[in-house]
Amino acid sequence: MSSEIQSDDFTRRFALRSKNLMWFLGAGASAAAGFPTAMDMVWQFKRALFLSQNRGSSQASVDLSQPAVRRRIDSHITSLEGIPVSGTPNDYASLFEAAYPVESDRRRVLDGMLTGAKSSYGHMALATFMRHRLTRIVWTTNFDTLIADACAKVFGTTGALTTIDLDTASLAEETLAGERWPIEFKLHGDFRSRRLKNTDDELRQQDACLRNTLVDACRRYGLVVCGYSGRDDSVMDALEEAATQPLAFPAGLFWLHRGHDAPLQRVRQLLDRGIENDVEAALVIVESFDEVLRDLIHLFDDLDISALQCFARRHRWSPAPLFRSGRQRWPIVRLNAVPIMDAPTQCRRVACSIGGTAEVREAVQNAGVDVLAVRSRVGVLAFGEDADVRIALDTHGITDFDIHPFDVNRQRYESSERGLLGEALNRAIGRHRGLTLVQRRKFVPEDPSDRSWGRLQELVGPLFGVVGGNPELSWREGITVRLDWANDQLWLLFDPCTVFEGVTDDNRAVAVDLARERTVRRYNKKQNDLIDFWARHLSQGESEMRSFNTGAGIDAVFRLSSLTGFSWRRAL
Repeated sequence: MSSEIQSDDFTRRFALRSKNLMWFLGAGASAAAGFPTAMDMVWQFKRALFLSQNRGSSQASVDLSQPAVRRRIDSHITSLEGIPVSGTPNDYASLFEAAYPVESDRRRVLDGMLTGAKSSYGHMALATFMRHRLTRIVWTTNFDTLIADACAKVFGTTGALTTIDLDTASLAEETLAGERWPIEFKLHGDFRSRRLKNTDDELRQQDACLRNTLVDACRRYGLVVCGYSGRDDSVMDALEEAATQPLAFPAGLFWLHRGHDAPLQRVRQLLDRGIENDVEAALVIVESFDEVLRDLIHLFDDLDISALQCFARRHRWSPAPLFRSGRQRWPIVRLNAVPIMDAPTQCRRVACSIGGTAEVREAVQNAGVDVLAVRSRVGVLAFGEDADVRIALDTHGITDFDIHPFDVNRQRYESSERGLLGEALNRAIGRHRGLTLVQRRKFVPEDPSDRSWGRLQELVGPLFGVVGGNPELSWREGITVRLDWANDQLWLLFDPCTVFEGVTDDNRAVAVDLARERTVRRYNKKQNDLIDFWARHLSQGESEMRSFNTGAGIDAVFRLSSLTGFSWRRAL
């Protein structure tokens, strides 16, 4: 039931509502600054327990990058009483308490993890928004001081930011009511706090003052969640309570999600509950916290971005000459990307009264027509038969039916135009390359027994199977693809991977282990051969691929190069 919107759609909405949107940051927002994610910490806690309880194991022998080592550690952790199953929402808190029962020790652990962490671009950009009163409130479950550090640099003083943590929770309502902008609320405390919340029992008993303040604030403001998985029951309970209140999240509820895996069920549940209560709630697929803030900063004029200048993107590369056989040496690194030689230069544009991309796709589905379409600032952009496009949008008052030339500049980032091109390319690959799109951006062979997949089987072994004899959890060899921009052109990035079906919270760890086992020994030569296979298979002699093969509309036609990108040693 929960809806999903494109990142550029979210960016435009934020530009209009920024002052009425709060931010909620989790550990993922601090990853670029050098702070470990919750999953990284889970494995560190498991490793500490294993080493302390298995005297024969040395630290050097416990390499967490090895699947066999992780299985051995997991087997030991599972045998301990009171430790939840790996991957459950409360495993982090329980493992932290089991490894370090004393609160002062937990504080020292976090203090050590913070050493060397510096505010990333995202933190500095958010502080810039705070300085210009475009962002007023930030909630976080993080222990770090990265937001405060960023504000100190941007404001030029340490006194501009009001921080409410567990030691000052009684002042939360007063601070919010007094509008002492900007305000940072630390739900799990600061790593220097005398009451650091990081164990299961403590999380369940989340401070009532802060929780009530969060629920109350969600009645007055919208919320942008970024870098947070939704693993803490206390926080999710508060957000769900807020979502059921009358007129909740008046500026919307946007959950920014990174990666190809689906969000936790509780996240979907929260968004669905909001939608049921007429909240504008949506999932937004993003690259990272930093990339989101880069996109948002670009839409605001007259901002003092001097604090961001040190993060200016520096091109450390230049186009390399094509390598040839003979005495010339091979490239330093071969890349898993092929340039797109031909791509559509135009599509159909329809001006009508329909809403966003989600509503456009719903209209296409309800009409039962074969059309690819997205909503942009200039209207609905579409590929397919003209008659089908009209059928889908006719009830929304079409006022203009024209051609839209693609703007090259809008293909440089995650725009609605690049999103439409990516969908069209996925469709073309599925029609012409014997592949089936089974998940977002993930393809698997349509018929693994076809002889065209013989070389792939030679390289990786079996192309499909089940995990542990469980027919409900199956896997297939495949690739993840993504459209990107570099060196002034579009590229198709592809990543050989194992694609699973039937993954649940209970069997996710088993699936992850199998994926590692299948890829851990794909060293340079095998990986090079694998990239070569996929590059040749996707390009097929650089033959064209069509998304529709339509004659009375606008089709999307692509041609891929069989020569992948590569690097060369830079001449100094």
